Amino acid sequence: MTKKKKLTLSLLFLSLQFFSHFPHPITARGGARSSTNTSGFVGTSYRGLKRNLLKEERFLKLDKLAHGYMTNTDLKNAMKTLNKRCSSITRMYTIGKSVLGVPLWVMEITDKPGEEEAEPAFKFVGNVHGDEPVGREILLLLANWLCDNYKKDPLATLIIDNVHLHILPSMNPDGYSLRTRGNANKIDLNRDFPDQFFSINDEMDARQPESKAIMSWLKDQQFTASASLHGGALVANYPWDGTADKKTNYNACPDDKTFRYMASLYSRSHSNMSRSTEFEGGITNGAKWYPIYGGMQDWNYIHAGCFELTLEISDDKWPPANELSTIWEYNKMGMLNLVASLVKTGVHGRVLSSDYGRPLSASLSIKGINSTIKASETLADYHRLLVPGEVYEVMATMHGYKKKSTQILLGEEAMSLDFVLDPTILRQGSSFKSSCYYPTDGDGMGGFPLLDFVPGSQLQILYVTSFICLVFLFLLIMRKVMSRQPKYRQPVLPQRSNIA
Repeated sequence: MTKKKKLTLSLLFLSLQFFSHFPHPITARGGARSSTNTSGFVGTSYRGLKRNLLKEERFLKLDKLAHGYMTNTDLKNAMKTLNKRCSSITRMYTIGKSVLGVPLWVMEITDKPGEEEAEPAFKFVGNVHGDEPVGREILLLLANWLCDNYKKDPLATLIIDNVHLHILPSMNPDGYSLRTRGNANKIDLNRDFPDQFFSINDEMDARQPESKAIMSWLKDQQFTASASLHGGALVANYPWDGTADKKTNYNACPDDKTFRYMASLYSRSHSNMSRSTEFEGGITNGAKWYPIYGGMQDWNYIHAGCFELTLEISDDKWPPANELSTIWEYNKMGMLNLVASLVKTGVHGRVLSSDYGRPLSASLSIKGINSTIKASETLADYHRLLVPGEVYEVMATMHGYKKKSTQILLGEEAMSLDFVLDPTILRQGSSFKSSCYYPTDGDGMGGFPLLDFVPGSQLQILYVTSFICLVFLFLLIMRKVMSRQPKYRQPVLPQRSNIA
């Protein structure tokens, strides 16, 4: 080899070494990203080029920024203090542990903590990525504000009286302590959920304990909507997050209109998010921004019927602690209005059986929208988020019952809509299987208003049935007596139908 060639190769090697030491671009949702890799799958080849010195310098920088932020112990103690101070409206519990055994603490805030009510539930999740700690601080400020302003501020009172709010300040306490994006196993938790486009994370045993805890949580608790808090941008992100071809294109989910409404509600309530020059209106479809796979947002919507947003609430992933109060003020109304929207709009109701009045965990769907939610198992209440000002056909279906649908015009306020479903075959032992049973009329009701009656025992059913029969016989007798009296027609009054 000539001296000239040797010199050229040496210069090329030194150039590669020099450029490999530059830090790689960091994005809020996607982690490592380049012009040739926008899929959200992070390669490992570049990691070998980084020096340990660079990692140590980054750790020291973040460790310095962490002064003024709560440690994991500080966070737990602050939650315990809040729980003690506002014990009548808060409940502290854990959904699992991290890789290093740190409990994942949750604070429930509602007027009846720990009790099941026919109310929607909302969850906030912070610190999904260990090096994005703003969310954990902001969520504790939110919890304290609600506690301090209950029965004083109308919005705080509305939320606490009508919503079960659950706050998980830190999903990734290990990553926070280690000053890394991933957890203690170096796994990005926002890529650790089953994906609809690609067969990844399908094995439960292979998932991280933090991801497993979230998935188990949603089996135990039925959430209407939620939001995870991230850093590195200023935008409200909504599904879908991925595309089948891994290309960066707008990919709308079935409830695209509703998600855009939710994202816009947050963005407009924020001090300056809606003024974004990068994202129109301060909102973005995830796949249009850049596709990711195995994300928590899409999994919530597909597998749990939970409408989740990914909120990027700070341009800086780890801003100085003295900026936290300003970031809280900027995001405060967005967070409050998003939670309050669960009761201020949408369709809410219960699904009951016409034979015993028993609650039914029926499926609720909207004509033209390929997405369903389920009524709760015990109380049969449902809460369907929809864009106000449009006409919808709502349908309730349940195995063993005749489906029922009704058309509504959803105004700016929430609408109450109950369903009473008839069994396809009259059940044996039904209290209505007698001469007192009346077929339901057009509005789904029988001859007597039994919607509010849910029997506590067979004896009660017998008493009520006997009473109805006596009333019916009395009416028949009175009808004969009055048959010769002059007949008159009552004026027809307009009715607002809220029972299907």
